[in-house]
Formats: sequence, C-alpha cells, structure tokens
Amino acid sequence: MKPITSRALRSSSTAACPSIRSSAIMVKPNRAISQHGIVGDMETAALVAQDGTLDYLCWPVLDSPTIFAELLDEEKGGAFTIAPQLDAPRSLQLYVPETNVLITRWMADDGSAEVMDLMPHPDARVHHGNTARCILRQISVTRGTIAFKVRCAPRFDYARVIPDAAAIDGGVEFTGKDLTMRLFASVPLTCAAGASDAAFVLSAGESVWFMLGGDDLVISEDAMVSAEVAETTAAWRRWSGKATYRGRWREQVLRSALALKLLTSRQHGSIAAAATFSLPEAIGAGRNWDYRATWIRDASFTVYAFMRLGFLEEAKHFGRWAGQRVMASDANHPLRIMYAIDGSDASDEEELTHLSGYADSRPVRIGNGANVQTQLDIFGELMDSVYLSNKYGEAISHNGWQHVRNLVEYVIEHWQKPDAGIWEMRSEPRHFLHSRVMCWVALDRAIRLAKKRSLPAPIVRWAECRDAINADVWENFRHPEHGYFVQERGGTELDAALLMMALMRFVSSTDPVWLKTLDAIRDQLCDDGLVYRYRTKDGLEGEEGAFTTCTFWYAECLARAGRVDEAQLTLAKGMRYANALGLFAEEQDVRGRQLGNFPQALTHLAFISAAFFTDRRLDPSHRPNWQP
Repeated sequence: MKPITSRALRSSSTAACPSIRSSAIMVKPNRAISQHGIVGDMETAALVAQDGTLDYLCWPVLDSPTIFAELLDEEKGGAFTIAPQLDAPRSLQLYVPETNVLITRWMADDGSAEVMDLMPHPDARVHHGNTARCILRQISVTRGTIAFKVRCAPRFDYARVIPDAAAIDGGVEFTGKDLTMRLFASVPLTCAAGASDAAFVLSAGESVWFMLGGDDLVISEDAMVSAEVAETTAAWRRWSGKATYRGRWREQVLRSALALKLLTSRQHGSIAAAATFSLPEAIGAGRNWDYRATWIRDASFTVYAFMRLGFLEEAKHFGRWAGQRVMASDANHPLRIMYAIDGSDASDEEELTHLSGYADSRPVRIGNGANVQTQLDIFGELMDSVYLSNKYGEAISHNGWQHVRNLVEYVIEHWQKPDAGIWEMRSEPRHFLHSRVMCWVALDRAIRLAKKRSLPAPIVRWAECRDAINADVWENFRHPEHGYFVQERGGTELDAALLMMALMRFVSSTDPVWLKTLDAIRDQLCDDGLVYRYRTKDGLEGEEGAFTTCTFWYAECLARAGRVDEAQLTLAKGMRYANALGLFAEEQDVRGRQLGNFPQALTHLAFISAAFFTDRRLDPSHRPNWQP
C-alpha cells in the first residue's frame, strides 16, 4: 500500500490543534464480547472490536489501569475509533496466518477498506533500535475512494481521568495522573477535549498509520512503520514455526497457543487467566471478576500444554516462575492461590462505581477477593507441574526440593479441612471432592518425583497419607443411591471439576464407577456441548453460564474412556463456541453466546489438551516423543 503523506505535513498540521465536535465522529454501538480480537506484545494486550474500535487496553502492563475501557462503559470508558464513511458496510476480522497481527475489514457496495492492528513484537523493536512500545494501526483502502473519521480518546486510570491533549511535533500528547501517552500519525491530527481527531480520504492502494505509545515514543517514518509490520509478522511466524503438533484441528490449536502467548509475560514467564476484568458471567448480575492475575492452579495445565506443542522454553519459564513462588513461601507467608503477574501479592478487590459495566452489569471490579481464600487443590496442580517439569525439563534444586517437602507436609496437615474449592465459592468452606483429589495428586507426584530423582523424603509416611485420601474419597464422596462420585462429602450433587479425577489419573478412565460418574455428568450438567460447572447454589446473584473449559475436560475424558466418536462430536461442538477468530471466552449463555472474561487462558489450555489426546487416540502414529 502507498502511504499518502509526509512528515512535513504531519508536523504542520498539529500546531494550532483546533477543537472538533465529538458528535461528528460516530455513534458507539453495543459490542458483543465475541466481536473482538486481541493483539499484544507479551506485556499488555488490547481488544479490537469487529467494527474497528479499540475499546479495551491497560497500560503499560496487563494489570495496569485502563486507558481504553469503552467495553465496560460506552460513555466514559474511552476508545480509539475508526469510522470509514461507507453505506452499511459488512465488517469481519481475521489474523494474518500464524501470527497475532489482526486485520479488520469493512466491505460495502461503494468500497472496501481494512485496518491492521498490532503491537510491535519485542524482537522487531530491538532489531530497529527502538525500544518504545506502542500499538500500531495501519488503515488501507482496497477498493474505491473512502473518507475516514478517526478519534483517539483515552481515559486514564480506569476512566477516572480525562487527560489533557496538546500538540507536539508530528502528533498529540495526552497527559494526566502519572501517565503520558503520545499519538503520532501519517495524516494531520487535531485536538479536542481529551481527544485527538483525524479526517482524511484514501483511494484504493493508499494507506495511513497511527501509532500510540508512552512518553518515550518518538515520531516514525513510513519506512520504519512498514518494517515493524513486516518484522512483527515474521517474529510471530518464527514462534509459530516451533510448534511440533501436526494432528487434527491444528489451525485452532495453534490459534489457542498464540492467544496463550499473548497472555504470557515475556519478562516474568507467568500467564494471566484472561486479558480482561469484570466481563460478566451473567448479564446484569454481580458475577464480574478481575482475571488479570496468575492462578497457581493453572500451573500444570500451562506446563503440559506448552510441552505438548513443543514450546519448551515457555513451559520452563512458567515453571521457574511457579518455583519462585514456592521458594518464597513459608509458614508465615503460605502459598497463595493467585499472584500478580510480576509475582507480588494479587490486588485486593475494589469496585469501580463510576463505570456502568458491560451491558449494565454492575459492579465493575478490579482486584480479586478470592486471593485470601483457602483452596487446597492448588497444591495438586502445582506438584503436577513440578513433576512434569522435572520429568521432561530441568531437575529440581536441593533448596527447591526442601520447599516442596514443606508444601507436602502442609497438605498432610490440612487435607481433611474444608475450603472454598476450585470454583472459589463465596460461601462457607466445604469438603469438596476436587480439593481432596488434588491433595492426593500433590502426594502422588511428590512420591513419584522423589523416586525418580532419588531425592530424600519420608516416602512411606507420604504414601500412607496418599492412600488414606484415596480411601476417604471412595468411602465418603459417593452418591448414596447411584454410587457415582459427587461434589462434596455426604452430598448428592455433581460438579464438572470431578472430570479432573480421570485427567489427573486418580481413577482409571474405564473404571465402572468413573464411567457411571461420566454418564451422570452428561445427563445432569451437559447441554448440547455446553457443560455447566454445577447446578447447586453458590451464594452469588444470578445464574452463571456454561463453563467452556469443562466442555473440553469432558471431551478428553470421553476420549480416555475409549468413546472417541463422542469425544470428536463434543470437541466439534465446543469449537463452535469460539468466536470467528478462534478465541474462547470463559462461559456461554444458554444460546451459546460468549460471557465472562476474554480470552480465557484455562479454556485454551483445556482445548489444546483435549485436541491433543483425542487426535492421538484417533491416530496412534501422532504419539509424541514424551509421554505424560
């Protein structure tokens, strides 16, 4: 595409910075969660809607306050909008294959255009000697002649601050409360109150660009922008090229891996549960949580998924991050269920009462009150990841093993106590089967690791406790009439978390009691590929949707039970609950529409695992070089 302006034109255009009426820009639509793509640079991530609006971005890192949050409040949140003046255009989105470079297209009778969105890959920035981070938006016309109106209206500190906008050489600078952002473009920019506008006309083959970053961002030239686009594309393709998976559903599996990579911290190795906060699990209810943190629970799923696909460095980096949390824990500072992305304590929960919420779903929350809960299952997931990392990666250090032993002793002391469970129930602690099983996993993996590495440990005493947990599960967590496993001790209700019993090899995938449990989950928690976590009251307002992760846990359990045809069909249905770009949200409503935070790491991890195992059952020749 041919750029249409020069630096001289840009510089002269912003000197006066006259005001422009906001009403002249566009009417803001109500955008569905599913109508978004994600771009990022492994430090933060932005959501771009199908109409081309960038309506969600935290800066400078993923758990920082937002600078755009129109997704959570259409009036106050702030957005970066692009409006081609076309008659009823059809819009659609796609990724440049094997990359996280997003293209949004507008197609109409009178013309067609597209915007390419990306954050320059760190390797591309370093290559050009420019370390400033930014989001780059390149607009091109592919047919006809089209007028555009663009507005960049950031709102700092979760939309509590409207920044001042002032002209600088070639661009506009936004200043407010401990933050400065700069916007540069290859077309003239004007200023409004807390915003910058541009209006221009492009013909087929012409393009313009906009670049928004921090106070270290400097004006760029057309050639440099083109080079960053090309090298960012190449960097993502180099990373994708490391994937060793060649089985069925490879395109969707790779898209899941690319989404997970965007949620992974390049600096720390941790992985956020999702890019967003307070997208509701139930419209209009209070089920709105902040997922911009790293859950210890995700440890084994993350290590396992990255290893399965051949991304060993990511698995090792996350393993080191989790290991550091273990090393930092002691009797006075026990292991937490979640941490901030940099490994510090996760933020306490706070309500942003000035924001209306997505689809008027209040309250809007940041931080997460579950950070102080007791959830005993985390020790099982953590020990499973330690075991996998040691079996297929780096051996544990002497000091690291001493900390692992301390964790095992904690499990031995506490496994019989109630907790909040995997679903973080905000009610009285209960004796959950999933937590009990994961305590068994913690002991089982520690015993295996001690034997494999000849590490010092009281293996006999550990094994006695492990076997006592096993006996407790079989004796006290069965339905009194039907005999299948149940959610809690002495209860009768089911829980999709029971699916982890087979996935973690607590029970044989073909055990008669397990198969009876699997069928009961199908009959009571499933609805045409949708799988609900539970049907019991959880002490929260409203009814939550189906939990996407559980669909893929269920599919993998079917495959492990030898019911491969059912597994394939469940996978096929589950994949349809991704959006057009292949991205999964946390939940779906009864009509299969996406709900909850987006994109959710745990769902993509579960999908990778289910696809991998099902493909292996369908074609044993796809068996990897290592075995779980």
